[in-house]
Amino acid sequence: MTQPKQSTLTAYFVGLLGSFLIVAALVWAMKKYTQPPPIGQTRVLERKKNLAELRAANDTALNEYGWIDQGKGVVRLKIEQAMKLTVQEYSKNPATARSNLIAAAEKLAAVAPPPPNKYE
Repeated sequence: MTQPKQSTLTAYFVGLLGSFLIVAALVWAMKKYTQPPPIGQTRVLERKKNLAELRAANDTALNEYGWIDQGKGVVRLKIEQAMKLTVQEYSKNPATARSNLIAAAEKLAAVAPPPPNKYE
């Protein structure tokens, strides 16, 4: 009677060990085939250049005057100037300042109508 129990335990052990080996092989394969290639020096330089361009564009947007939409008459102010004007306007009349802000946002977000069809 001890012999069948021993063979059953051995079968369970072999099955469990085989399952762990299969899972380990799958994990190894997933790690190997899904890992991105290492970042090379050219990619590092490209990313640094893109970051510098982005920071320069942000600096320009925050610290220089310019047109956002010249057709709609929307300009970009320096951030300090915009904050001063906003505080001045809100200190005089908050309700009017809020309605002016909403009107300006709606004006900027308005979609231009489609061009007329020349065949109509």
